[in-house]
Amino acid sequence: MSGRAAPTVVVLVGAGPRATGLLERVAANAPELWPPGRPLEFHLVDPHPPGAGRVWRRAQSPLLRMNSMAEDVTLFTDESSVIEGPVRPGPSLAAWAAATAGPEPYAPHEPAPDASVRAELAGLAPDAFPTRRAQSAYLDWAHRRTLAALPPHISVHTHATTATAVHGPADGTQFVHLAGGTAPLAADLVFLTQGHLGSEPAPEHQELARFAARHRRRYLPPAFSADVADELDAIEPGEHVVLRGLGLAFVDLVVLLTEGRGGRYREEADGSLTYLPSGREPVVHAGSRRGVPYHSKTGYRLLGPRPDLPRHFGPAQADRLLAEGRPLDLRRDLWPLMAKEIGYGHYHELFHAHPERTAGSWEEFRAAYDTLHWYAPAMAELVRAAVQDPADRLDFEALDRPLRGRVFADAESFQEHLRGHIEADRARRADPGHSADLGAFLALLSVYGQLPRYLPDAAASGGAPRGLDHASVREHLDGWWQGFFSFLASGPPGFRLRQLHALSLAGVVRFLGADLRVEADEEAGVFRASSPTVPGRTVTATALVEAYLPSPSLSRSKDRLLRDLYAAGGAIEESGRLAVAPDGHVIDPSLGGPHPRRIALGHHTGGRAVAAFARPGTNAPAFRQNDAVARDLLRTLAARPAPVRPPAPARPTAVPGQPRGAAPPAGAGRRADPARTAEPAEPSRHVPR
Repeated sequence: MSGRAAPTVVVLVGAGPRATGLLERVAANAPELWPPGRPLEFHLVDPHPPGAGRVWRRAQSPLLRMNSMAEDVTLFTDESSVIEGPVRPGPSLAAWAAATAGPEPYAPHEPAPDASVRAELAGLAPDAFPTRRAQSAYLDWAHRRTLAALPPHISVHTHATTATAVHGPADGTQFVHLAGGTAPLAADLVFLTQGHLGSEPAPEHQELARFAARHRRRYLPPAFSADVADELDAIEPGEHVVLRGLGLAFVDLVVLLTEGRGGRYREEADGSLTYLPSGREPVVHAGSRRGVPYHSKTGYRLLGPRPDLPRHFGPAQADRLLAEGRPLDLRRDLWPLMAKEIGYGHYHELFHAHPERTAGSWEEFRAAYDTLHWYAPAMAELVRAAVQDPADRLDFEALDRPLRGRVFADAESFQEHLRGHIEADRARRADPGHSADLGAFLALLSVYGQLPRYLPDAAASGGAPRGLDHASVREHLDGWWQGFFSFLASGPPGFRLRQLHALSLAGVVRFLGADLRVEADEEAGVFRASSPTVPGRTVTATALVEAYLPSPSLSRSKDRLLRDLYAAGGAIEESGRLAVAPDGHVIDPSLGGPHPRRIALGHHTGGRAVAAFARPGTNAPAFRQNDAVARDLLRTLAARPAPVRPPAPARPTAVPGQPRGAAPPAGAGRRADPARTAEPAEPSRHVPR
């Protein structure tokens, strides 16, 4: 059957902020790189609203908030962006919100559909922590602004449904199948921009679920908090429940189990906060590996100049380490440089903003600091001599495990200690006298942005192993470092810790300690939780909630397209994520390298260290990647002749070249690891003019 001439088509599976960021860069670069008048179509496939996507959708509890201040959120490039394409500045969430209440809101303006969100935006302070619904409104506007910026011959079509499969030859048209049996979308390129994805429970979580079912108990495996709000209703008032985890998911779950059930807070005359229970709350017992909540976000700005970053962990250091051509270990090879970079940001602010607490000049300190290894005795001596107060010195090991070696005689003495810890942390993060912590935070962000250079790329390049070895990616990058980074830099707003303190005083939340252990007692049909922090203490509960996000997994992914692509041998799983080349092309084991027509960007990929939006003025890695990918997309497609579409084949049901129902080839979809040998909806069309 003969084909037909057709527009050039790109399909984006996932329509959240990553997709918007990519389209924004397409709009910025198209005047230079796309032939005038030649039609180019983008199709966005996502059952959730474009712009916000699933994580930031409006349909979630108004109690849930971001852990970033409004002035620290933007989706647009600025003067700090080092990109090849043009910079197109746009407002931060704070600036956009302020304008919505004024006479000249940013175009294209549409009032938020909820009165509560409109009221929040009108009064949103730059240093406030917005609700997720306010962020949803900002992302919706950013998406509409991006559509309006596209030239007339580039159109965008949305499909409010789920993509279920992608197939097609490496050198030809790709077909994206949609839920509901509608005709597949034929595309010249396919982008997988699904972002944060859920996973089916791991075997250990399945076993706990079966235990709970046998004994009519309640168990919730790892999940996104907004997705389990209804399931929390099964936990009864007064019921004893263990929350395993003390990070952001824990904070959200506690909010839903307390304020979400009618509880409220009262400000007292002495400045303290009291929780007034509704009587519908359960009794929450909480613990984790560290045993303490995440550090709260800082509530101040730098008092000194911004540190000159990167300095000790930047491109020069990456070039040197990668040139050695050997597998790297994060703790051995990278962490000393990372720690030195974070320390540099900390002491830069301390010397410039609080010189009365330092000895000697910054120039003298920096000259010596630059020459020393982070763990050298001479470095410790340099810091001791220059920084008088131990509270002003960085000790990463003490920060990482604050309860190490601490033992308490009884539960109540530990509750008092934890409340003191929470109050001390909240006070420090609110006190500009400790602005050095913000200097360290900025250096943490810089370090985070440099780490993608070290991800393994041997399969993509076909050369000798370079970057982190797979064991270090799994154990150190995705394990220890991600947890440590989140603990220090990605905690809740300070007011959440104040509320947690009040909940502890009210007896609604009770802390268990570090190195939490939870057992399912088959004979008694209950969960038992204990910690060496309080020896001899065991808590009995009839509900257990995993208060952390699900680990990424292609084989257990709730995204059918990715799960089936992996099962069919069309993708490689790397630490649970989709393996991609440095430029984002999906590694296809059947091709022995990158697939030329499939690209994946975002958290679900091996390039996961790149977030979809960022703080202004930080030369955000996401914006650099979006610009590079958009320019490559436009150049590649412009160089091809206008496509001729073959008829769409049926959805594949077996691995190519194998009998139907046969298992994938041995090892298919797995990169060598040295450590171990919605319902469809009518598509809507957005055509900017």
